[in-house]
This record gives sequence, structure tokens and C-alpha cells, in this order.
Amino acid sequence: MTPHGSTDALEVALTNDVLVVHGGSPLQGRIRVRGAKNLVSKAMVAALLGDSPSRLFDVPKIRDVEVVRGLLGLHGVKVSDGQENGELVFDPANVESASTDQINVHAGSSRIPILFCGPLLHRLGHAFIPDLGGCHIGPRPIDFHLQALREFGATVDKTPEGLHLSAPNGLHGTKFALPYPSVGATEQVLLTAVMAEGVTELRNAAVEPEIIDLICVLQKMGAIIKVHTDRVIEIQGVPKLHGYTHRPIPDRIEAASWAAAALATRGHVEVLGAQQADMMTFLNVFRSVGGEYEVTDTRPPRLGDAGQEGGIRFWHPGGELHATALETDVHPGFMTDWQQPLVVALTQARGLSIVHETVYEQRLGYTEALNSMGANIQVYRDCLGGTPCRFGRRNFKHSAVIAGPSKLHAADLVIPDLRAGFSHLIAALAAEGTSRVYGVDLINRGYEDFEAKLADLGAHVERP
Repeated sequence: MTPHGSTDALEVALTNDVLVVHGGSPLQGRIRVRGAKNLVSKAMVAALLGDSPSRLFDVPKIRDVEVVRGLLGLHGVKVSDGQENGELVFDPANVESASTDQINVHAGSSRIPILFCGPLLHRLGHAFIPDLGGCHIGPRPIDFHLQALREFGATVDKTPEGLHLSAPNGLHGTKFALPYPSVGATEQVLLTAVMAEGVTELRNAAVEPEIIDLICVLQKMGAIIKVHTDRVIEIQGVPKLHGYTHRPIPDRIEAASWAAAALATRGHVEVLGAQQADMMTFLNVFRSVGGEYEVTDTRPPRLGDAGQEGGIRFWHPGGELHATALETDVHPGFMTDWQQPLVVALTQARGLSIVHETVYEQRLGYTEALNSMGANIQVYRDCLGGTPCRFGRRNFKHSAVIAGPSKLHAADLVIPDLRAGFSHLIAALAAEGTSRVYGVDLINRGYEDFEAKLADLGAHVERP
């Protein structure tokens, strides 16, 4: 069987990066999520700004963390494991320049390096950023980042190997409005403005829970940051920052992914660590399509009782699922990273479900693989939702209509990106028969120890 989505099936087939999935059985059991991928890596970068060590807890063992850890080490930050499982300690006492060749080893492996710009300009007066990687879900231009850095007074020189930045006159506060509430650009402004001279006002900022948690980290370090209404953030620059001690919010993307897996496989999964407050929009949709959940609060230790960590239990209650219509959006809307796993469950819902993707223009490519497994999904260039978006008059297929229920059957699949990869995995678990999922190591970018978690949930998977 030819792996679906491969341009060179032979090359892919010869790799060991494949997971054999024996589908058709419900996932049952309990797993735990650690700190949010979209916060942890940014908090690691923030440690560069301090003049004393920082401690970060509940850090997941994922590839993005290893990339940032490697980049910090190249720049003289000593990163060590703490006493607690998942604890990292950062000592920025000897920040130094790294060679272009050393940094280029990480070229294309992650998009996090762009966030090193502000901290390195503050600490060293210059920075080099290699070619950026990340998932192929749209161009995700760094123009917002570079424009913001120039507003602060940075000089950006583009070369074939990457970007060289300097700040000959230092960095100064500015007034800046984002044309779109980009999470990455908001993080860039925060990490740069906290030590820029003067006051920075950022309008149309992203306000995702991970952004607020990053602000909490920076505030612990001595930053002065005000979050106003209407997406306005005001940062008063300070001359120095110190280290932090922080336990990040749990990963709401991973929690929702396991919830979708429970729904698609007609299973029952408890996600320890998941928090209701950050998942309200997802929980509303989950319930509206027929899923059930229960929030289990943390019980503190008492005499003779070790206590219990809280979370959320997700399950399929039986019967039919219901079609729905949803649009992805920036927070507090329905998160774009939630739609791909949920769409697999929507293939099992009766009726026509409509998904309008407004954040990334090329995030529906994974539906072709689902169709090869028996799903009935049509994608359109039109905005199939109540809100016209940035892609409505451009040539991007960013809306989907899912007709269900569909009986999924096994197939050989090639993972194109992180979230689509987990969706392919969910589809393989829900399908009858044995699937082979190629490129599965890409899932390690954002899901810690997912194969062990699958085993804990009773999934029948194996490496060939």
C-alpha cells in the first residue's frame, strides 16, 4: 500500500519513522499533560533576560524544548535538570555570542529562534537568527517580528544564511499596532519591550492564556506590564531583570487532542492537569457535538491521604454524535490547534459539520488523508461562516464541510505537520484494521511521550 501524502513513497517506506496502529478499539484510561508547549519554550527564552538563575517546572520532554535548550547552551546559558522531574534550571551569568555555523545546526528545526532577538540585543547588542522551521500550515511570515524590532531601534540585515540584527543606539519603547493579533509577534514585543528604555504600547495584541502566563513570568522577573481592555498591552521598560521560579499552565492543546481521541474512538480518557478555565470554548463545542466531560478538582494531601491531582474526564456517552458549525479564531475563540483533532471526531457525527479556518490558510490539507480512509470532507475557498476572514478573497481552501457519519478504514499515512499528525493518529485509532503512520516522530515536537500514553490508554500500536 502506498503511503498517502508521500511524494516519494519508497524513501518514506525505508525509514524507521513509522508506527503501526491496530485500530477499532476505544481508548480507556488516564494520562497527564505537562506545561504548555506554547509557553514553556518562550519562558526558556525569557531566562536570557535575567541576571540570576531561573527555575521552570513541569517542562515536557518534547523536541521544541530540546531545540531551545541547545540554543541557550550555544549562547552561554547553563541549562541543568532540577531535583523535580520536569524541572529545568537556567543560569544566564555567562551569556555570549554563538557562531553562525553553530546556530545554523538548528536552522529549520523550529520557529522559536526568532524570539531570541530582543533578549540577545539587550544582553549582547547583536543577534543572528537562522532560517526558521515549524509546521507547513501557511507561510507564517516573520514580517510582524522584524517590523516590531525595527520600531524598537534594531537594524536588520538579511543574508543568505539568515538575519543579522544589531542595536547601535540601544532599544527604545514605541507605540506599535499589529495588523493581526499574532501570538508570536506579541511574544516578540513583550520579550523586547521589558528592558527597552521608555514605555511601549502594543495594540491588537494576542491575549491567549499562554501570553498571559508569559506576562506572569516576566512580571516575576521584575517587569512592569499592564494588560488593558481591547487587546492593549503597556510595558514600562526596566534597566534590569532577575530570574524567576514558575510552574506553567498545562497544555490545553494536548488535553483537547486526547479529548478528541476519546470521542472519535468511543472511549473514555481522563486528562490529569487539564484546566477548565483555559478550555471553556473547546468544552462547549465538545458537549454540543455529543461528548461528555467532568471536571475533577485537585484534592490536597491530608493525614493518611496522598491527595489527588485534578483534571478533566472526557468520554463518548454512546449514541450518535451531532454535526456542528465552528470557526477558528484567536483567543477567546475556538483555537486553530483544536480543529484538526476534533474534525476526526466530526467524521462520526450525523449530518453536515462546517469548519471555517481563519488563522492559518493552509491548515486543511490533512483532510485529504482522512478522505482516503473513508471520510467525506469537501474543502472550499469561500468563507463558510458568519465572519469574513483574511483568506476570503484569496486562493486558499480554508473552509471544510464534513458529511457523516463515515466508517473509517485503515490506510498508510504520511504526517505533514504536528497537529495534522496527531489527527492522522486519531483516525488510525478510530479506523477498522491496521494502519501504518509514517513520519510519526514529528509528533514528538509537541506531545510528550505519546507512545507511552497510548499504551496507558490501551491502544494497540507498535514500531515495526
